[in-house]
Amino acid sequence: MATPQGAFVWYELMTSDRAAATAFYTQVVGWTAADSGMPGMQYTLVSAGAAQVGGIMAIPEEAREMGAVPGWVGYIAVADVEAAVARITAAGGKNHRPPQDIPGIGRFAVVADPHGAGFIVFRGAPGDEAPPAAPPGTPGHVGWHELHAGNGPAAFDFYAGQFGWEKHEGMDMGPMGVYQMFGPAGSDGASIGGIMTKTAETPHPHWLYYVNVEAIDAAAARVASAGGRVVNGPMEVPGGSWIINGIDPQGALFALVAPKR
Repeated sequence: MATPQGAFVWYELMTSDRAAATAFYTQVVGWTAADSGMPGMQYTLVSAGAAQVGGIMAIPEEAREMGAVPGWVGYIAVADVEAAVARITAAGGKNHRPPQDIPGIGRFAVVADPHGAGFIVFRGAPGDEAPPAAPPGTPGHVGWHELHAGNGPAAFDFYAGQFGWEKHEGMDMGPMGVYQMFGPAGSDGASIGGIMTKTAETPHPHWLYYVNVEAIDAAAARVASAGGRVVNGPMEVPGGSWIINGIDPQGALFALVAPKR
């Protein structure tokens, strides 16, 4: 199956302590971890069952010098990385790291939307095929993608223009504006995330990724016992799911979602 364009295909944590962060997420989420074996680079692969879902690495030196702090970033599939970067910058976004190859894996570039929320555009190596998508709600997989945007409506227009995302239901949150749900082109109404204007207290626009777990209270207890902190929730959201937002021991934001309390 070809990699679907405009889909999130990988998640990466850049952190100040790779080993400690790996220990935290394996305990909290239930991932298994293994070294990637990439020569000259320490990169931990995390998996849900047999499926690899992401990677954990130390913040690169050049990124630290630019003030980078621990955080998660998502990879979005594109057909041509150079063309995607050109479109993003033409639409007011930024290119933080020019296109380059990961030998045998694919090609990527680090970019940001016009308000500064970062993400990565990625094309797999020629002939590479995406594995079948896990059923919705599968534990250990990312179940929701949430953008706390500089301007929600403008951000949706930007991403729709770049990746063909479709507007789904919007929830009026009163003074906080509209929470706009979205899905990839041809998703037939199946939303994969939401976009909202960030609150005044949120320091900068960012993407937040919700990992599926089986029950939210037990997961919140694991966050605390592993040295993290829950900063929002548990909270029930429309549709009956339960969520928490948290900060891991190194300071990276993360979120969990479950079908039950």
